[in-house]
Amino acid sequence: MDIITNILNLFGLEGKLFIAQIINFAILLIILKIFLYKPIAQILEERKAKIKQGLDDAENAKKALVDADNQKTLILKEAKVDADKILENTKVSSENYKQKSTEDAKKQAAEIVDNAKKQAQDEFVKASKQVGAMSVDLSKKIVAKILSEIFTEEDKNTVLSKAVEKIEQGGYEKTAN
Repeated sequence: MDIITNILNLFGLEGKLFIAQIINFAILLIILKIFLYKPIAQILEERKAKIKQGLDDAENAKKALVDADNQKTLILKEAKVDADKILENTKVSSENYKQKSTEDAKKQAAEIVDNAKKQAQDEFVKASKQVGAMSVDLSKKIVAKILSEIFTEEDKNTVLSKAVEKIEQGGYEKTAN
């Protein structure tokens, strides 16, 4: 042991002092381990957990973004399909309305033409009656003038009444044809 003591003295170390320093170092190491290393290790673990949680959240957010983008695309496709259906329905409704309007217009035009024909026929009948009445009146006057020169008043009245009766019944037209 002398040799170890000489070597230690050679380096300037004293045995008791060296052992005391080793004990002090061990105590300091235990104190640092308890009061410094454990809290720092715990802080590092917490930080590591937070970083891991942040990375997980970022990954989840990325997945949610991809899902939202896919859902947006799906919704846009559905909206386009719905818009196309609405457009097609509008075209069909428009075409039906156009056909119905055309048919209604044709019916109204036919009714107007029919009414115009009826009015024209009524006017023709009315005009024919007026012309007939004028013809009868004119015929009376002509016959009366001719008969007044040829016949007596009594014969004239008899012939005139028969002629008027025949004209009013349309008898001369039937026999003339």
